[in-house]
Amino acid sequence: MSYIFREITPLSEKDCFMVFARKKKEFTFPLHVHNEYELNFIENGKGAKRIVGDSIEEIDDLELAFIASPSLEHGWFTHNCKSEEIKEITIQFHSNLFRGNMLDKNQFRSIKGLFDRAVYGVTFSKETIEKVKSEIISLSTEYASALSVLKLLSILYTLSISPSIRELSGRTFNTESQSYDSQRVEKTHTYMLENYMRNIKLSDVASVVGMAEPSLSRFLKQKTGRNFVSLLNEIRLGHVTRMLIDTNRPIEEICIDCGFNNLSNFNRIFKREKGCTPSEFRENYKDSRIFI
Repeated sequence: MSYIFREITPLSEKDCFMVFARKKKEFTFPLHVHNEYELNFIENGKGAKRIVGDSIEEIDDLELAFIASPSLEHGWFTHNCKSEEIKEITIQFHSNLFRGNMLDKNQFRSIKGLFDRAVYGVTFSKETIEKVKSEIISLSTEYASALSVLKLLSILYTLSISPSIRELSGRTFNTESQSYDSQRVEKTHTYMLENYMRNIKLSDVASVVGMAEPSLSRFLKQKTGRNFVSLLNEIRLGHVTRMLIDTNRPIEEICIDCGFNNLSNFNRIFKREKGCTPSEFRENYKDSRIFI
C-alpha cells in the first residue's frame, strides 16, 4: 500500500483562513490530504485532471471544488491542459471555523448541508462558479480583516443554495462516517454495507426496514436521488476502487470479492460510472501518488 502526501499548511491557529493565489503553466503538487477545509478555484485549466477520492475527471475552463475531509485525497494534474497561464486561488480554513452551535441554527442549515456533502468532495456548475468568481478573486487580496470572514461566509452560502452541487467521491471510498436525514435510509445503507459482497436483492432490504418493495424503491429515490441497484453499485464500486488503489490484487478477483459476479457486466458498470476501465483507473491513480 502506498501513502498519500499529508500537506502541512501555513494556516495558523490565530488565522480564520488563508488564501493562496497563483499563476502557473502546470500543476506540480502531488495527491495529498490535509486537516483544513479547502475551496479551490481554477481558471484557464481546461484539460487538467482532477482527482478527489475515487473520482477522476478532466476539468473545464472554470473549476471550483470544495473538500471538507482530513482523509479525502485530492489533487489537480496538468494532464491535457495546454494553457500558458493557469490561475488558481485556494482558500483553506479550519474545520471548526463555523462549527459548534452556529451551524445548528436554522439560518445556517444550507451551509451545514454543504459541509456534510463536501466530506466526499463537491464541485459546481459554471453558472454557480460565475456567481462567486468575483468574490473569490477579491478575497485573495482582502483577507486580513473581519469583513473578509463575512465575505467567505457569503461565498459559502451562495454555494450552499446552488442546485448544481455534485458529489465527487463515492461514499464508501472515504473513511469518514456517513449520515442521511432518515433512519430508514441509514438502516438500508448499513445493511448494504454489511452485505454488498452477497447477491442481495431489494426484497431483502425491504424486509429489514419493514417496507413494501415498490415503496422502498420510491423512498430511496426521493431521499438519495438513486434507486436500489444504483446505491448498491455505488457501495460496491467504492470498495473496488479502494482495492484497485491499495492492493495489487487481480481485477477479476476484486470484482468477485465486491459482489460483481459477472466480469463483463462489472467492466461495463465501472466504465459507465468512472469513465474508464478498472485497469486505466489503477494506472491513473498510481501516476499521481508518491511514497512517504
